[in-house]
Amino acid sequence: MPRSHRSPLLLAGLLASAGVAHFAAPRTFDAIVPRSLPGSPRTWTYASGAVELALAAGVALPATRGRAALATAAFFVGVFPANVKMAVDWRHRPAPLKAAAVGRLPLQVPLVLWARNVARNTRKTEGTP
Repeated sequence: MPRSHRSPLLLAGLLASAGVAHFAAPRTFDAIVPRSLPGSPRTWTYASGAVELALAAGVALPATRGRAALATAAFFVGVFPANVKMAVDWRHRPAPLKAAAVGRLPLQVPLVLWARNVARNTRKTEGTP
């Protein structure tokens, strides 16, 4: 299978794994929900996990791939504040943990670009602009 055909499936797998993790270990995600959001952090954890699972399904299915990939790019931008909160909260943790938290910040850029590329490649395959 060519790399361009695997890319959406790998992105869907990443999203599905993250979505499942939100339900399997919610406490980890509750801690990085920005306090400025209304309601319970657990509600946001479950909601974002459900969104990731829905996006995974959308990216995996050719019929919805383009729109779901664009929504995924927007989602990756939208969760950036949680990653910033994690980096700030973990600034006094041991160096490896602090490095992991800070390392998540620039990682959002290639994730956004990956999702955009999946959308762009889907449009090319479909022959739409």
